[in-house]
Amino acid sequence: MATRTLITHKKKKNWSLENVLFTTLNTLFLIFIAVVMLYPYVNTIAVSLNEGYDTLRGGIYLVPRIFTWQNYEAVFAMGNIQIAFVISVARTVLGAITSVIAASMLAYTLSRKEYILRPFITILIVLTMYFNAGLIPNYFNIRSLGLMNSFWVYILPGMVSAFNVIVIRTYILQLPESLVESARIDGAGDFVIFLRIIMPLAKPVLATVALFAAVGAWNSWFDNYIYNSASPHLTTLQYELMKLVNSTTSMSQSSSAQHGVGVNESTAAGMITPKSVRSAITIVASLPILVVYPFLQKYFVTGLTIGGVKG
Repeated sequence: MATRTLITHKKKKNWSLENVLFTTLNTLFLIFIAVVMLYPYVNTIAVSLNEGYDTLRGGIYLVPRIFTWQNYEAVFAMGNIQIAFVISVARTVLGAITSVIAASMLAYTLSRKEYILRPFITILIVLTMYFNAGLIPNYFNIRSLGLMNSFWVYILPGMVSAFNVIVIRTYILQLPESLVESARIDGAGDFVIFLRIIMPLAKPVLATVALFAAVGAWNSWFDNYIYNSASPHLTTLQYELMKLVNSTTSMSQSSSAQHGVGVNESTAAGMITPKSVRSAITIVASLPILVVYPFLQKYFVTGLTIGGVKG
C-alpha cells in the first residue's frame, strides 16, 4: 500500500506546474532549433525544384512556385556522372575504412606506456597539425611517389590523420587499464588485445572518425583537380559538380554581357540559372551522407558497455 502511495505521489509530482512549464518551454525551444536547422535545407530543395528564371524573382521559401525537374536533369545529364559517382563512393568507403584502421592502430601503439618512443612520436604527430610543407612540396611528393593520375592518390595521402590519431588515442587512454592487464595474464598479445578488446570498446569514437573521414572524402574535389584532372575515368562527383557550377556561372555572365540584363530573356522560359543548379547540386551531393548518418549514429552512444571487468 505504501509503495502504491509513493508511486502515485511521484506521478503527481511529475505533473506539477514547474515540470509542465519546463517541459513545454524545452519542447518549444527544441522545435525552434529544429526549424532553424531544417529551413535552409528545405529551402534549397524548393529552389532546386523550381524553374531557374522564376527563382531569380525571389520569394521561394518552402515549396517551389513553378515545379520542374530541369535542374536535376542538367546535373544527371553530365557525361561522366555515372563514373564520377562510382569513384566517389569507392573513395569514400575505402578511405573511411583505411583511415579508421590506420589511425586506430597508431593510436593504440601511442597509448601503450611501455612504448619508449611514445612521447617523441606523439609530439611529431601533433606538430604536423600546426605546421605543413605546403601545396607545392606536397605536389612534388605525390608525383615522386607515382600517385599522379591514380586512384590511390585519393586514399594513401589521407590514410593517417593526426587529428584522428589524437582523438582515438585519448579515447583509448580513458579505458580501464585492468582490461589489458587481464588479457595479458590470459596470454593475449597486443594484436589480440587491440582486435578483441580495444576495437569493440572504441566503437563510438571509431564511428565518429569514420564519419569524419567519409564526409571529407565525399566532399573533396581539390585533389581530383590537382592530381587527376587529366584522367576522366578517375573523376569524382564533387569535381564534376564543381565544373557544372562554373559552366553555368560563365554562361550566365556571358548572357548578361551580351544582353545587358541578368538573364537571356529569349531563353528565359527554360533557362537553368547558377542558383538553381547549385541548389540541385547541394541536394545531390549531401543526400548520400544524410542517408548513411542515421545508421552510424547508434554507435556514438554504444561501445563502453561492451565488455568490462567483472568481479
